[in-house]
Amino acid sequence: MKRNSRLSAVLHALLHMAERDRPMTSEEIAACLQTNAVVVRRTMAGLREAGLVTSGRGHGGGWTMARALEDISLHDIYAALGEPMLFQMGNATESPGCLVEQAVNHALDDAFAEAEALLIARLGDVTLAMLAEDFKQRFAKQAAARKQRG
Repeated sequence: MKRNSRLSAVLHALLHMAERDRPMTSEEIAACLQTNAVVVRRTMAGLREAGLVTSGRGHGGGWTMARALEDISLHDIYAALGEPMLFQMGNATESPGCLVEQAVNHALDDAFAEAEALLIARLGDVTLAMLAEDFKQRFAKQAAARKQRG
């Protein structure tokens, strides 16, 4: 089963946008994500509706951040994407009258609910600024390693 990587892809795009001193076109973002510009426009439109990005038309137009990176949490982006399912696993429903299936599903429901609450809380604690800082540190470390090698 294919994993839903929309949140990861959107975070990738937003960090590229944050590093630019000009708007990024849908085509530029699509090239970064190895996807189609139509997919980018559809996804970014949802982020625009949530007030996370803005768009401009014509020459010099494109997508820009609408708020400071410190003011955008991963949960904000997750919500703007329509709160996609976090887990691919689910309960069996083949025999709803089976007491064993009911017991298993009850245990899994509780575990899934706890895990989802923990993950959603964590998404609220992490900002785009934190991701951008992590990227900058990794970039600096890589550049220093290259310089040492010569």
